[in-house]
Amino acid sequence: MTDSEIPSDQRAGEAAKTAELLVAAREALERYHEVHTDDDGALTFRHGEVPCAVQAMQLAEGLTVLSLTCVVAWDLPDDGTLARSAAERAGQGLFGTLGVVRTERGMDVTLRYAFPAEGMGATPLSTMLMLVVSTASQLRTELLDTVGGQDRP
Repeated sequence: MTDSEIPSDQRAGEAAKTAELLVAAREALERYHEVHTDDDGALTFRHGEVPCAVQAMQLAEGLTVLSLTCVVAWDLPDDGTLARSAAERAGQGLFGTLGVVRTERGMDVTLRYAFPAEGMGATPLSTMLMLVVSTASQLRTELLDTVGGQDRP
């Protein structure tokens, strides 16, 4: 079904649910971080040196999720050992999917996590978000320690 086929009242309901969820996420994050709202409604903040963004979307009726993306490190050397280290760490993770993207400047590493968040209270919501962002910060430290004496991105 395309957007034009979805009744306008249903689209309005979806928009209200995602907006409500973003407000709850913002309030949960503001306990620990300075949070900004982008023009598209996404929330952005930094956990230490790790930039993060939160978006909300309704995947199906009754299934509204928050999607959290953290940029763990960027412009890392395109090194097989480092990529293997990131891949091993990805297999150990409970809170998020680790991604490695090769660019002309090296490798970028992201951590992404999406979870159903509709109806969560402020404390469980802030706990979930902080579990992911603290994992991203820990990963950053580990990856940069692996890089060693090179300039830290």
